[in-house]
Amino acid sequence: MANRGLTGILLVGGQSRRFGSPKELAEYRGETLREHAWRLLGEACDERIAVGRGGLQDPGTGPVAAIAAGLRAATHELAVVVPVDMPLLTAEALHALADVCRDAAISQAGPLPCAIRRTALPELEHGERRLRSVLEQLDTVVVTLADDMLANVNEPRDLDRLA
Repeated sequence: MANRGLTGILLVGGQSRRFGSPKELAEYRGETLREHAWRLLGEACDERIAVGRGGLQDPGTGPVAAIAAGLRAATHELAVVVPVDMPLLTAEALHALADVCRDAAISQAGPLPCAIRRTALPELEHGERRLRSVLEQLDTVVVTLADDMLANVNEPRDLDRLA
């Protein structure tokens, strides 16, 4: 069920060096990773924003700049951020992050996926490129999620393993 007042930010970018081709176009259970993540955000949120290739282009590089761009475009105060390469995430997991978010909320494996408030924008815009370092400066809650849903796809064989 979509959560009113929650923006979903999909991180589509990344260079996919280890994967060898754009990850977001890789097939997982009959749809691309991008389509799968976009659908998940539609289930969890009432607004979705894609940042990176084929979406809102972030002015810098890396997830910090992408999240800042997404928050600036968001109509809601609270957002959940999902990388395109985590196909086992669920809407319930995203809601668990959003429900306890102070400035930010991450899983035990952090820093992504995460929930983050627009009030964190100044920290995201300081020029720090490492998301983990930014989150250390915020009031960040750690949420324990099932380890298997935090698996990400770095190489084509990871898709076979997850299927």
